[in-house]
Amino acid sequence: MHATTTLLGTPTTQRAPRNFRWRVVDIVVASVIGVASGVIFIVWNQASNPLSGLLSPLLPGLSALLGGGWLFAGVLGGIIIRKPGAALYTELLAAVVSTLIGNQWGPLTLVSGIVQGLGAELVFALFLYSNYRLYVVLLAGAGAGLALGINDLVLWYPGSASAFATIYITSAIISGIVLAGLLSWFAVRGLARTGALHRFAAGRDSRAAI
Repeated sequence: MHATTTLLGTPTTQRAPRNFRWRVVDIVVASVIGVASGVIFIVWNQASNPLSGLLSPLLPGLSALLGGGWLFAGVLGGIIIRKPGAALYTELLAAVVSTLIGNQWGPLTLVSGIVQGLGAELVFALFLYSNYRLYVVLLAGAGAGLALGINDLVLWYPGSASAFATIYITSAIISGIVLAGLLSWFAVRGLARTGALHRFAAGRDSRAAI
C-alpha cells in the first residue's frame, strides 16, 4: 500500500494492484496439494464404497453426501494460492494422481477433475480472486459440489428421475460446503498456526484472525 495526496492536501491510502503471476513457491505448493490430495482420493475411493452402501437405501441419491471427499483439493488450493487457475490446477492434478494410481472410474476421473475444479474456480473468479472470507470458501465448495452433481448425472446416471437428480445434486452441494469448503477453511487456519503458510496471504490473514 502507498499514500497519495488529494487536491485538498489530504493524504489517502491506495491498495497496490494485486499481482496474479504465479511464483515458483506457488507452483510447488499447489503441486504438493494436488499430489497429496490425489493420494487421499485413493483412500476415499475405498472408504466411500461401504458408506455409500449405507446411505443409498435410506434415500436414492443421498450417496452424493460423500462427494465432498473428492472436492477439497480445488478449494484448498484456491484459498492458499489465491491466483487464477489454482483451484482448477490442484483439483485436476489430484484427479491425475488418482487415475495413475488406479481407480474404478479410469480416465473419466480427469473429466470430473476438470469440471469440479472449474466449479470452485468460477466462484473465486466471481469475487475477482480478492475475497477469501468464510462465506466465499463455502460458496466455492458449493460450486464444486454442484459441478460434481451435474457431471455425475450426465456421466453415470443419465436419464435419472427428477427426484433422484434433485436429491443427488442437493446432497452434492451440501457435501461440497461441509467437506470441501468448511474443512478446507479449518485446514488453512491450522496450517497457518504452524507457520507453514507464512509466504502466503492465506497464512497472514489466518494468523491475524486468530
